[in-house]
Amino acid sequence: MKKQKISDAVIRRLPRYYRYLDDLYNNNVVRISSSSLGSKMGITASQIRQDLSCFGEFGQQGYGYNVEILRTEIGSILGVDHYHKLIVVGAGNLGQALIQNFYFSKSGFTLDAAFDIDPTLIDHEINGITVHSMQALEDYVVECKPDVAVLTVPRSVAQSTMDLLVRYGVKGFWNFTNVELDSKDPGVVVENIHFADSLLTLSYRIMEH
Repeated sequence: MKKQKISDAVIRRLPRYYRYLDDLYNNNVVRISSSSLGSKMGITASQIRQDLSCFGEFGQQGYGYNVEILRTEIGSILGVDHYHKLIVVGAGNLGQALIQNFYFSKSGFTLDAAFDIDPTLIDHEINGITVHSMQALEDYVVECKPDVAVLTVPRSVAQSTMDLLVRYGVKGFWNFTNVELDSKDPGVVVENIHFADSLLTLSYRIMEH
């Protein structure tokens, strides 16, 4: 039984578990111990056991974890079998790159449509996804009820675009606008992505060596 409150640190490790287990599964590995998995991931076996215990009992003493079963269980916890509906708002360079290269379906999302204000993009397809006018956004969201919007709009309109989508009923946002977005609506979830943070972390580690 899932516990009521899971720490953000544990939640952010779950996708890593899933990614490593998925690689093991695709390489026909049947079982793995917590110490072997921890060694691959650079974390301790006790941390893995502690993290997984937040969601139930996994593995057997002396056997370890069945890779396929654990992968399926963590995937279910992460919702990869839910296939949330997703739209991309902002079909410029970054939006196009995500549409063309990111496998949304592997993470449990179905990419349905994209939106932009550029008339040269409207009604064109990018990797099979039609780009619609922003003027059609409200009707589309009300009718199709996407769960998540990927925001790749200019930072100057980031907050207003999110606020608009929240009013239309969108509850989840994957935000690439380089602006820290938040909503006063407690039912809205925002994942802010900052490429520079990762690059500066790399810079710090280089300087430390």
